[in-house]
Amino acid sequence: MYKDLLIRFILGGSAVMVSYLITVISPWKILAGIFAAFPAVMITAVLMVGIASGSKKAAKIANGSVFGMIGGVVCVATVWTVLQVSGNWTLSIVLGLLFWLGSSIVVSTFRDKLKNSRRSTFRTNLLIRHK
Repeated sequence: MYKDLLIRFILGGSAVMVSYLITVISPWKILAGIFAAFPAVMITAVLMVGIASGSKKAAKIANGSVFGMIGGVVCVATVWTVLQVSGNWTLSIVLGLLFWLGSSIVVSTFRDKLKNSRRSTFRTNLLIRHK
């Protein structure tokens, strides 16, 4: 029982630490939100950033965690599929984590492009109406 608690403490603490370090160090702030998608980490990351930097920055972290949570679905599907096919749990976890990060970044990038194209279309429509 104590070994289980120790492992959970080390893994959970490491996840919180990595999420926080990425928030502080990374030039790509979306990564902080993606790493904050670990549910326990998300709450802690939002709390820590909120206390240190205010609600607006905490809201950005919470917003970014949506992409990580979408990636979580991809991770689960990948791990389950690879386990069914290969029976290799190490491979399935590694692939699941890689697909989690990759899909989170892809969804985030797609959203940004969609958001920017909507702004561009809106501006074009405004210019046409003013002529």
